[in-house]
Amino acid sequence: MEYTEKPLRRISSYRGVVVELTEDMVELTNGAHTVREVVHHPGGVCVAAVDNDGTVALVRQYRYPFGMTLLELPAGKLEPGEDPFPAARRELSEETGLEAGTWRDMGFIYVSPGISTEKLYLYLATDLRQGAAHPDPNEFLDVERMPLSKLVDMVESDQVHDAKTVVGALRAARLLAGN
Repeated sequence: MEYTEKPLRRISSYRGVVVELTEDMVELTNGAHTVREVVHHPGGVCVAAVDNDGTVALVRQYRYPFGMTLLELPAGKLEPGEDPFPAARRELSEETGLEAGTWRDMGFIYVSPGISTEKLYLYLATDLRQGAAHPDPNEFLDVERMPLSKLVDMVESDQVHDAKTVVGALRAARLLAGN
């Protein structure tokens, strides 16, 4: 059986710099009506940059909603209508100073499909060259490197909680292992 929801009415509750929140009245498959709150987001990119020796570039940055510093793969927001691949190259360079000779598409994930339209594109970057990082003026982070295998161990032992990093690390490890 196909389950769909027919949009009936949309009210924009909030429009910010990055997101818009709408309250959408929808008709369910059984004919009942309900409200769906949706956070509209332009999407983002995430890069697993892995050097020839198997080390991966990571960033540590403070995440205000959780009040803590998280370990993450380099990532960033897409501008509305922006192509993900150039954005991935830009974000890797800005956050880490790295440029890659080889890029592989690792697909995409829906970050939180029950409430958000955010779609995050994942890339594997290899054949790395180091340049100078140039983060955005309001972006404060530290770059770290560790073996990809250690990052995967940290993911599997519940030490990494950022979803894009979890998925990106596991997909990169599988691709590099030839699976």
